[in-house]
Amino acid sequence: MVEETHPKTVKLPQFTKLQKQNPHLDKTKPYPLDGTLVIDFTHVLSGPTCTRMLADAGARVIHIERPTGDDTRHMGPYLKDGSSEYFRICNAGKESITLDLKNDKDHQLVEKMIAKADVVVENFRPGVMARLGLGPEEMTKKHPRLIYASISGFGQYGPMKQDAAYDTVVQALSGIMDATGQPAPKGRPTRVGTSVSDVVAGIMGYSAIMTALYAREKTGKGTTVDISMLDSTLSLMVQDLMTVLGPNFVPERIGNRHPYMYPFDTFMCKDDMIAICCGNNHLWELLCNALGKPEWINEPKFNTNNKREANWEAVKADMEAVLKQDTADNWVQKLDAAGIPVDNVKNVSDTIKMPQVIDRGMIKTLADGNSVLGTPLKYGTWNSYGAQKDSPKLNENGDAIRKEFK
Repeated sequence: MVEETHPKTVKLPQFTKLQKQNPHLDKTKPYPLDGTLVIDFTHVLSGPTCTRMLADAGARVIHIERPTGDDTRHMGPYLKDGSSEYFRICNAGKESITLDLKNDKDHQLVEKMIAKADVVVENFRPGVMARLGLGPEEMTKKHPRLIYASISGFGQYGPMKQDAAYDTVVQALSGIMDATGQPAPKGRPTRVGTSVSDVVAGIMGYSAIMTALYAREKTGKGTTVDISMLDSTLSLMVQDLMTVLGPNFVPERIGNRHPYMYPFDTFMCKDDMIAICCGNNHLWELLCNALGKPEWINEPKFNTNNKREANWEAVKADMEAVLKQDTADNWVQKLDAAGIPVDNVKNVSDTIKMPQVIDRGMIKTLADGNSVLGTPLKYGTWNSYGAQKDSPKLNENGDAIRKEFK
């Protein structure tokens, strides 16, 4: 008999109550994209990440779903009411209408919505929207001020443009999977522990749309926007690209350490692991003194960053011999007080309870009591709280939208 296992549970605070007195999260401030209409044809994660960011900035985002709903409505994790947290975290602040784009009446409604829109966002394979008569070139030609953003696995052109792409496939192709994990030969390429290719493509989509909106204010011209998950993920590969494009070396997987600075790694203490980052000799000297090893400052193998990086195994072994004499929490307090960049390695269930994260509004509790991701974009003049309403129920706004755009 197989023993049934259950995931650990975490009790969350009511984040909004803890943020109530924070003037930086003033919900009454105006939004930078107030009055901007976005027609959202996206689904799953990359496109919805982009349009959720637009909703957080105050845009009105109308999420067009097929009659069965966005795929993520049928993906876990699920709340007690049966709704999907996957859908919620990607679609807070939006409106929902279900449409069949092959139906003439629904197609005409969409045409009317696009005619009034500032931005259209879609993340189907290239050509899908064009076959429906709603492609980017056709729509921007018909509506010259329209910003039409397409997010896909490999972009709107190139030999791979029609290839299927999910986050893990793109991670594998981009080099980020090969760069992640413990060194060979025992260590194997490892997926980054979040859907980084989807999320970074959504962020790039948001950035490109905002650039295009700014340019439109100066020129009056709209544009198409073409975002590729592969392009976006490759742009994250900064150190490995330095290695390939500069000295033309093949990068090797190195675990948690930095390829060009040391100590810049995770280290085992008596009970747990901590991260320590020393990017220059001044920080190294502070660390040596804090560890009670001032003699390391002038040690010939350790006295420059290049030598420490070349002899990183010896540096790590010597440091861990000291660190294992006390607990991770005690070392974090001691090293932080000495001015050294250091902290515990946390599970995200602990990260979201940190006063710093709460005070910045990165998790917020909505009116229905459910908690969602906040916006990382903070402004002085504008609203930094982001969307204040929950994700919509399927077709929740359908009747009102049909009436508005008839």
